[in-house]
Amino acid sequence: MTLKELFTVTPQYALPHHALSGLMSGLTHSKNTLWKNLFIKLIIRLYGVNMDEANVRELDRYASFNEFFTRELKPGVRPIATASDAIACPADGAVSQAGPIENGRIFQAKGHDYSAVELLGGDIERAKAFENGSFATIYLSPKDYHRLHMPLTGTLREMVHIPGRLFSVNNTTVNAVPNLFARNERVACIFDTEAGPMALVLVGAIFVSSVETVWHGVVTPPSIDSVRAWNYSDHAPILEKGAEMGRFNMGSTIIVLFGKDKTAWIDDLTAGRPVKLGERIGRCF
Repeated sequence: MTLKELFTVTPQYALPHHALSGLMSGLTHSKNTLWKNLFIKLIIRLYGVNMDEANVRELDRYASFNEFFTRELKPGVRPIATASDAIACPADGAVSQAGPIENGRIFQAKGHDYSAVELLGGDIERAKAFENGSFATIYLSPKDYHRLHMPLTGTLREMVHIPGRLFSVNNTTVNAVPNLFARNERVACIFDTEAGPMALVLVGAIFVSSVETVWHGVVTPPSIDSVRAWNYSDHAPILEKGAEMGRFNMGSTIIVLFGKDKTAWIDDLTAGRPVKLGERIGRCF
């Protein structure tokens, strides 16, 4: 662990993660005009948020900071890759890692990996569908659009809420905390697609006040003590490629999983590469 990692990451182990998330939730949902406008302006200035892309540019029209943070984009700002075999990027952000799932393990960062079984809530059968498949991990920073969209058209099979901590998911922490993405609280959504099973795993992080999906609403909070799952075998929602599927109320990470010999990522989908919602990041066979 480097000196920077030591001072940045070590204190996180002692922090009351969920209490801090709850506090942030209260602040970001506050409708105090003075507070929320100051907070919005600060984030815009610090992170260079491009409000020209927002469907609503006037800050006074956002009732809370969270409404601004999960703002809608103008129609057509993020065109969706239309080729029938194209896998569309599910979010704005930057690639953390992408590659094969080898021996049930997913690469996190140098010296760290974690198991697909752990990531998906400890169910061996659930993870078996992605054995020797592929993954892509995308990090969303505070400047990014925070709604998540479908890489392919899919029929929802199952949603799983998995309890955990709420470590930061920035590069410094990802490089230093073992099993980070299988350690943080997360929501895994399993779909059936033309490319076989696809999992979209929405990973929580420190100050991420909630995760929600379009078919369920807010999934977390509340935090939980054990895994809970919803089966959608009856009346399963079908979401088209490019359709919104969920959102983070504050920034975090989405992990995409596919099964064996079903997909291939584009050659330059490598760590650190900026990506935009809807752009082609791979192809399905």
